[in-house]
Amino acid sequence: MPEGDTVWQATRRLHAALAGKVLVLSDLRVPRYATVDLTGRAVLDVTPRGKHLLTRIEGGLTLHSHLKMDGTWRVFEPGQRFTGGAAHQIRVILGTEDRTAVGYRLPVLDLLRTEDENRVVGHLGPDLLGPDWNAERALENLLQDPGRELGEALLDQRNLAGIGNVYKSELCFLLGVTPWLPVGALPAERAAHLPALAEKLLTANRDRPIRNTTGLRRPDLFVYGRAGRPCLRCRTPVRVAEQGDGSRERPTYWCPRCQKGPAPKGTTRRGTG
Repeated sequence: MPEGDTVWQATRRLHAALAGKVLVLSDLRVPRYATVDLTGRAVLDVTPRGKHLLTRIEGGLTLHSHLKMDGTWRVFEPGQRFTGGAAHQIRVILGTEDRTAVGYRLPVLDLLRTEDENRVVGHLGPDLLGPDWNAERALENLLQDPGRELGEALLDQRNLAGIGNVYKSELCFLLGVTPWLPVGALPAERAAHLPALAEKLLTANRDRPIRNTTGLRRPDLFVYGRAGRPCLRCRTPVRVAEQGDGSRERPTYWCPRCQKGPAPKGTTRRGTG
């Protein structure tokens, strides 16, 4: 699933392509919006909110989209062939005279009044890359459920918006604790540092084509995707296991030596990541 920095980049591309321009093409390929025609309206701006994209359109309308696991927005020049998936995977096309934005495999697509945006993003915690970022509020949210596993708490967008599976694993490594550690067991000074560290990582990567948390040219990440490879600090093989429940389980990476705290129940699996 794309994380806050990836969504921020996608939003910036869409804003540059559409904002301040009048739509000459509008095709919403979702049954309940099949008859909607937005042509003749100007796009006012495209704004990220956590992992959500809000395309605000003249007349008090907002097109809300979420990429989830496989969604993507692509921007094309006039006459350029659409690439990004099969034609039947296209959910929306918004075109101006000089750019066309195409949304592929968007599992969430809503058209609502701009004044009602809170209905789709009002549940989100402080946005790590947004103007509402508040480190103290984010920490308060995380600590509300001290028995919850840290990794799960970090992924809960109601606590703070923008962290996905990559940053979850990387943040836990940098804090020196496993993702299965209860939030309440996180040492106070590390807990206090967590929101600022998360904001620092996402801000540093929002303009980078390749995400980097190590500060090295290679490898780019400390643990994520590195199962079976040596930890960059202690050379112990990095491990991976699922975290979550049921359909929401996600591969989670950690160093069993550098990171203190509970290990996942059951057998951990190793691999090339």
